[in-house]
Amino acid sequence: MHRTPALLLAGLVLSSSLIHSECIPFDQARQHVGETRCITGKVLRIEQGMKGVHYLDFCEDYRLCPFTAVIFPSDLKSVGDVRQLQGRVVEIHGAVKEYDGRAEIVLQEARQLGGAGVSIPPLPKNYDVEKHGHFSAGKFSHPKAKRKTSKKQERAKLPIEVPEDDED
Repeated sequence: MHRTPALLLAGLVLSSSLIHSECIPFDQARQHVGETRCITGKVLRIEQGMKGVHYLDFCEDYRLCPFTAVIFPSDLKSVGDVRQLQGRVVEIHGAVKEYDGRAEIVLQEARQLGGAGVSIPPLPKNYDVEKHGHFSAGKFSHPKAKRKTSKKQERAKLPIEVPEDDED
């Protein structure tokens, strides 16, 4: 009976060491696809793609970078204001997946961030993802009615020179 708590305690210590595993540099993330890891690096730029998807870029040219972190619009509220991460060295915890030939971690919660990323503020209440970072005043306006289009009527074309009748 005394062995069960000891085994439980050993399991907790082991799982806690996996959660707080040592971070690896972002350029080594590709070798750990399929694992749950901590990736670290300096965020050089935050890009917003189509439909409000945010990308944390760790390289000058994102197309040549071996790793990126992705935040989908539906997860932005639970992650926080990721724009504050630019220029900071961050730790990103999560499942390392391969997408488009690169390693990536999808950020879904603020607790996946460590290092300087731990202290980012929540997303502003008036932040509008669909408007690509512009703030919405929140006023309501009715939808505009569709304009009726009609075909333009063409005028009949008359010949410029009218031939004269020859009366001979």
